[in-house]
Amino acid sequence: MSAREVILLGTSSQVPTRARGHNALFLRWDDLGILFDPGEGTQRQMLLSGIAATQITHIAITHFHGDHCLGLAAMLQRISLDRVPHPVHVLFPESGRVFFERLRYASIYREQANIVPCPLRYRDDSPERLQEVWSRDDVQLFIAPLDHRIECLGYRLQERDGRRMRPDLLREAGVFGPHVRALIDQGSIDVAGRTVALEQVSEPRRGQVFSLVMDTRPCAGALDLAQGADLLVCESTFLSSEAEEAHDYQHMTAAQAATLARDAQARTLLLTHFSQRYTSLDGFVAEASAIFPDVVVGPDFTRVPLPPREEKST
Repeated sequence: MSAREVILLGTSSQVPTRARGHNALFLRWDDLGILFDPGEGTQRQMLLSGIAATQITHIAITHFHGDHCLGLAAMLQRISLDRVPHPVHVLFPESGRVFFERLRYASIYREQANIVPCPLRYRDDSPERLQEVWSRDDVQLFIAPLDHRIECLGYRLQERDGRRMRPDLLREAGVFGPHVRALIDQGSIDVAGRTVALEQVSEPRRGQVFSLVMDTRPCAGALDLAQGADLLVCESTFLSSEAEEAHDYQHMTAAQAATLARDAQARTLLLTHFSQRYTSLDGFVAEASAIFPDVVVGPDFTRVPLPPREEKST
């Protein structure tokens, strides 16, 4: 099982269908488990996917239309029922705080978990469109505004850049065993009377990036979120035959999602959030693949690992 993967828990927009559940997806990233936009029925979809409530560390809401949040009430109660031992941070646009509170206490239950509300206020006066909302030593979580009928935020999880050790250069420098760890921790060590710097025996390693662009027309925020993403999950509510409707309802077509991935130089594009009118997803595959080469269009429960790192040959 990949330590970094996306699991589509539901792929339908607006309403569930016979074949597709309400929108929801789970990002497994090492020890992080981020549940994005839990729509109606997400608790059951998680059960069928083998994902336990204890694996959730964060819940992230892009906006408060029902297909992106109606499952939140059930999930918060399940987290308490299962007595999840760690804090669960819930991120959401601050403008929707009243809806978060209503969903959190939609019915009577005994709250036995540490739920940490994290209302997000996008700063329009900031020179940076991507704004950090959470971080730790190895990763950062960013948001950017999208172009929807209500406030909608996209998310970008970005691993901090690091360095990849070069075994050939380590051998040449005479650095072996525990001295390798000491070099990584300290930045330089003395070996046989000379100083070996980390930069001499390693090369830059770009951090991996996951991006989520949901419920929006093409816009600058979507492009910033998707830039250089290893895995871009993007809404694809319509096909180009319904381009006018997509524009009016502030959604994307498969062609627009593929164009976004191409322009942002993403590596893999995963489409989701399909209108109920489409009983087959073949048209989405054809339309997007004509523009962008690495497209995944899958049914509910599709698992997509982040692509392996692109390492330089030595």
